[in-house]
Amino acid sequence: MTRSKPASKDRLVAVTLDEATIGRSNPDVEHERAVAIYDLIEQNSFAPVGHDRGPYALNLSLKDNRLVFDIRRADGEPVIAHLISLTPFKRIVKDYFLICDSYYAAIRTATPDRIEAIDMGRRGLHDEGSRILQDAIKRKMKVDFDTARRLFTLICVLHWKG
Repeated sequence: MTRSKPASKDRLVAVTLDEATIGRSNPDVEHERAVAIYDLIEQNSFAPVGHDRGPYALNLSLKDNRLVFDIRRADGEPVIAHLISLTPFKRIVKDYFLICDSYYAAIRTATPDRIEAIDMGRRGLHDEGSRILQDAIKRKMKVDFDTARRLFTLICVLHWKG
């Protein structure tokens, strides 16, 4: 199935993570990162509030316990940078890492029923983190739930310290 990219200017066409911010990752985390970025670029709804000159490029980084959304036009022209407190994400990211560790261990040795149960918990935590993100940025950026889910994955990747 081929997905067509929406013609909307309210979308991301490029996403990067600040390499200086990212710790050493294992192959599972690198895979999650690559899939999230690919899926995010393929299908998203994203616009900074008060700006309508997209499409946009986004660089995510961490600075002083804040998540930095450096938003630019596709041609590199700066649009705006938003800093979001990471405090609301601390518990959910920690819980998400724990269940992901269990999930990756389970897919190597556990029964399908056990893997499915862990994956359901993992998806539930991921959805909760996505809702927290949507709430934290709602006055600054317009995103749909699927875009928030992929951005939450990238926030987790930024937090990963190997």
